[in-house]
Amino acid sequence: MEAEGLGWLLVPLHQLVSWVAAGAMVFGGVVPYIPQYRDIRRTQNADGFSTHVCLVLLVANILRILFWFGRHFESPLLWQSIVMILTMLLMLKLCTEVRVANELNVKRRSFTDFDPHHFWHWSNFADYVQCVLAFTGVAGYVTYLSIDSALFVETLGFLAVLTEAMLGVPQLYRNYRHRSTEGMSLKMVLMWTSGDTFKTAYFLLNGAPLQFSVCGLLQVMVDLAILGQAYAFARHPQKPASHAVHPVSAKAL
Repeated sequence: MEAEGLGWLLVPLHQLVSWVAAGAMVFGGVVPYIPQYRDIRRTQNADGFSTHVCLVLLVANILRILFWFGRHFESPLLWQSIVMILTMLLMLKLCTEVRVANELNVKRRSFTDFDPHHFWHWSNFADYVQCVLAFTGVAGYVTYLSIDSALFVETLGFLAVLTEAMLGVPQLYRNYRHRSTEGMSLKMVLMWTSGDTFKTAYFLLNGAPLQFSVCGLLQVMVDLAILGQAYAFARHPQKPASHAVHPVSAKAL
């Protein structure tokens, strides 16, 4: 009788928890970029943020949305991709405006130049939008033609989550090559680790496609490896050469 009496409370509580988890899934991925966006606006300097982060996440989330047409998955995951795409476009717009404002007497570059040496280093935000639309159009057309192929659909889903999972690999390699985590934001990596852990648990508990769970686990492993490097290099620091310049990697925000 007592259990039945509590039923009226447990059902809405479970629903509330589900809504909170879904909301965290949709918006949690963009949280680490909010302080980065504010810092760029405040300092009017975008040198500390690599726009290749935006490129990787735009490709990954566009492919994920196309995957949804072939195999429907949890709605929060679909909305997460839409929100992330909008966030990355906002980041690109700000970074482009700041970078161009700080450049003097530099030749303007555009997407329609089709110059591979300056790919993703254009002078106007509209050029990035054109590139994103072109990629979406081509990928969407190929998906439309191949949507009945189970192999294609599963491969598309795997490429989507694998692309996002590999976002931390350039940072991991950079740390290994320089034997240092100098220039890397430890706070950001901790936020990525907690976010990726939550995301992977969400995949596993909600029966998301296998590709999501496998690549989510891979992403957590990469984050933990980066944290391990930070710990190891802090205990055994290596004095950098006086002339060495440490490049900013894709995940060194």
